[in-house]
Amino acid sequence: MAAKARVDALRAEGRSIIDFTIGEPDFPTPQHIVEAGIAALGAGHTRYTAATGTPALRRAIADKLQRENSLSYGVDQIVVGIGAKHIIYNAFAATLNEGDEVIIPTPFWVSYPDMVALNGGTPVIVGCDESSGFKLTAVALEKSITPRTRWLVLNTPNNPSGAVYTASELKALCEVLMRHPQVWVMTDEIYEHFVYAGAQHVSPLQVQPELAGRTLVINGVSKAYAMTGWRIGYGAGPRPLMQALGLLMTQSTTCAAGVSQAAAVAALSGSQQCVAEGAALFAQRRERIVALVNAIDGMRCLAPDGAFYIFPSVQGLLGKSTPQGKTLASDVDVMMYFLEQAGVATIDGTSYGQPGYLRFSFATSLEQIEQGCAQLAAAVAALK
Repeated sequence: MAAKARVDALRAEGRSIIDFTIGEPDFPTPQHIVEAGIAALGAGHTRYTAATGTPALRRAIADKLQRENSLSYGVDQIVVGIGAKHIIYNAFAATLNEGDEVIIPTPFWVSYPDMVALNGGTPVIVGCDESSGFKLTAVALEKSITPRTRWLVLNTPNNPSGAVYTASELKALCEVLMRHPQVWVMTDEIYEHFVYAGAQHVSPLQVQPELAGRTLVINGVSKAYAMTGWRIGYGAGPRPLMQALGLLMTQSTTCAAGVSQAAAVAALSGSQQCVAEGAALFAQRRERIVALVNAIDGMRCLAPDGAFYIFPSVQGLLGKSTPQGKTLASDVDVMMYFLEQAGVATIDGTSYGQPGYLRFSFATSLEQIEQGCAQLAAAVAALK
């Protein structure tokens, strides 16, 4: 969001900026979902709902989890929040005591460590590099667990790398977790519908159902249904944890907007053709942006298996000098050079715990991808 604000400021100054920063689909919310929201307004659904969400939405979520993920939850095991971030934050607030540790593999979504710290916990950052496909291994997980470990956070498909854990990789991690009953699992699956080139999304509970008593599944409608501004996320997990989250929301946010919940019911229960169309569109953009970025001297990009981001290395550009004589010493320097010189906005890998990389969102048009990469290539060619 800070990067988006910088882009907006430059545009206000009259600069033409191609924006690869923001993590939201660039197409509108599907019409049948919008119409469900309008109908809810007309029917007077403008009052408080239950703190944990309307019965209709929680039932729709339970049906979705059974239908798409083979996971069985009762409506009392589901909590609806104001976006997935809301559920994650409240889960840490409900469970962390001072000094409790939370294992977070790199690269990570930027909010995870700060939400842990804000709730008195200690983020334990575990480096995962390109050699492992930016994925946590069982050996690295085992080494990171201590008696103070409270949570492991898994994000698959991953923001920012696009890494997708296979069933066998998850099985190996779950075998470690089975030996450490004090460790809970938070699995953030918000990008589950965007997988490519034969990759498949798998939830950890599909390979190790025995972990259900200490696993929180995080998801929402923001990405799959282009509903970021509707602010609906949800969590599914053990009843005691769900009760605690409900109590927190009763005393803080009260409930998610009723009209947004009604629209989310339509999203989850209606035709899923819009999701398939979005995934197909992102697959085309993924192929093009990977090819264009890999054609730029000094940049190297793995093709992501999921989400709508690429995470190219810019280490080949470090040490070079700009036309103004500034040496590019870090990925932050490269990011700022691309913004100021090329008029292209990206996000530094350092913010995701992985220096030497940049995150590009390809949730934008092919025309913008083509133009932005051409401007990047010209800016790189100007380096000395």
